[in-house]
Amino acid sequence: MLLGVCIYGAFAVYSGLGKIGDSLAHFHALAFVLACALAFSNYMIRFLKWEFYLARLGIRGVKKTDSFLTFLSGFVLTVTPGKIGEVFKSFILAETHGVPMTQTAPIVVAERATDVIGIVVLIVIGSLSFSGGLVWAGVGAALVVVLLAIVANRRLSLALIATVGRLPGRIGKLAPKLNAAYGSLATMLHPRNLIVPSVLSSAAWLLECLALWGILHGFGLPISVTRAMFFYATGTLAGAIVPTPGGLGVTEGLLMAQMTELSHVDNGIATAAMILVRFATLWFAVVVGFVALSLMKRRYPGLLAKDAEPAKTTAETETEIA
Repeated sequence: MLLGVCIYGAFAVYSGLGKIGDSLAHFHALAFVLACALAFSNYMIRFLKWEFYLARLGIRGVKKTDSFLTFLSGFVLTVTPGKIGEVFKSFILAETHGVPMTQTAPIVVAERATDVIGIVVLIVIGSLSFSGGLVWAGVGAALVVVLLAIVANRRLSLALIATVGRLPGRIGKLAPKLNAAYGSLATMLHPRNLIVPSVLSSAAWLLECLALWGILHGFGLPISVTRAMFFYATGTLAGAIVPTPGGLGVTEGLLMAQMTELSHVDNGIATAAMILVRFATLWFAVVVGFVALSLMKRRYPGLLAKDAEPAKTTAETETEIA
């Protein structure tokens, strides 16, 4: 959060505080409310992906309310490189319902893979309005192909895990957990399990592209939907590729550069729009995550308590009854 404050402060100073203030004075606040609503709709669609993966892994007995709050709680750590911190929801599910983390943690990897596929689709559509956009689409597509090729090749995947096991320290100790998680990951990234989540990803991230479009229109800028789609999707993809917390600095910089250079948006308006869309799509998610985690804590008082015992699995409960 402190890093985000520093980055936004630097952009504001660079663009001119006076210009940003003048821009915000003419901004329609309702556009920001709409952007937050679109972002939350994004979470609702991505929740359907979470449910899809749980069903594919044969995980039953989790109430929809608990599943929804668990999914949203993962946003507490969304400001991590590649949003990998969202594996926190697997930890919550393990503590509340006894589902092993090694079974559900690969869902985060599958979510990121299908997110990239969905975002690349949006980039391709958005790039049709001008030349040069297909370069980013090619980068994203290449990453997806490499990831899927590794996961699909069982021998190569197990060889990489074995290599990790030979490393010293804590990294080497991860090998048994990676080995246990590989089965779940291979199931989720099987071609038949990619189509539905990828379509959902495209729909979900389109809503956040529309959030940028709405904010720009709030400043009175008639930017087309396809151009806003290209700006936001490429910025999101770049932030996912570069290992910075939540893409901080990378996504913001690319959004600014594209708005000012490709659509000739004034620096003050571009900075204000960038900050507003990041608050609506990134920091709003963190707030939602904390609210969801608080509600889960009320439902399960022992959650995250140091002396709390993990929830028993169905098999353990049946054993005790027997």
